Amino acid sequence: MKSLAGILLFCAVVAAAPFFTSSGYLLNALIMTLYAALLGQAWNILGGFGGQFSFGHAVFFGTGAYAMAVLQVKFGWNAWAALPSALALGAAVGALIGALSFRYGLKGSYFALVTLAFAEVFRILSNTFEFTGAGVGLMVPLKESAADMQFGNTGFLYLILALLTVAMLAAAWLRNSRYGAWLQAVRDNEDSAAALGVNVFRVKLQAIMMSGALMAAGGAFYSQYLHYIDPHLAYGPSVSVEALLGPIVGGIGTLWGPVVGAAVLHLLGELTRNLMGEAPGMNLVVYGVVLVVMVLFLPSGFIGLLRRLRGKGRP
Repeated sequence: MKSLAGILLFCAVVAAAPFFTSSGYLLNALIMTLYAALLGQAWNILGGFGGQFSFGHAVFFGTGAYAMAVLQVKFGWNAWAALPSALALGAAVGALIGALSFRYGLKGSYFALVTLAFAEVFRILSNTFEFTGAGVGLMVPLKESAADMQFGNTGFLYLILALLTVAMLAAAWLRNSRYGAWLQAVRDNEDSAAALGVNVFRVKLQAIMMSGALMAAGGAFYSQYLHYIDPHLAYGPSVSVEALLGPIVGGIGTLWGPVVGAAVLHLLGELTRNLMGEAPGMNLVVYGVVLVVMVLFLPSGFIGLLRRLRGKGRP
């Protein structure tokens, strides 16, 4: 109940932002922060609550992005009709990777490398086939989405807020549901969970499907917001890095960690851009430094730090 109240308050504050500012720059910054939080929450469901660290979550992102673009451009689908299909394909790819990985007991670094390999395979495939635009990519023309998912910054703000809210509600459900308890038990000790009657394979498979669907939602939003997708943007390592950095910085396995991490990283990215200009790859250098610092000094993220400080202040 407390988590739900916090989510509702967060949504109310963000939804009120357009009434206090009409700056396109500020609204775009808020949209991209919420977008990064969505990617982080998608990764957090599998990596934080499930303990299955993925280095290739771009495979789900790119699937959602290409599903939206291909269905609109090649088949003339309405964007609202294509969105559920994009989420379903993301979940299906998750089921494929999960079935192949978890059936043979891959976990830890082996599972991380498998997801990274799948992302690279999908990048090569999208760079080859004509219907994905090959190396050129796909441009989603304004006329393709003018009647459905084409609106100004305010409309896109509400769209990404709705998607993030769904992801946060899913995370809140995992904290308080029986399935969430099973998933966290698998994270802590798979053998003990199995001994208590938990179907480890099924629990992990459902988690990666949920994570894949939410990550695909992020890709679908990206293709609509920027109207372009290519193999590097869809399946490149930068997407996977952005997805896992938010929870690590904010706090893995927490409800608000991905949101806090996304806000901190976006602020650092803006500061880097203002101080060093548009130097290619400089944001990844900053992210790498932040990752090393967090792992060494704040392994539980900013949420963990706040909890420790709050605990010290109690009698």
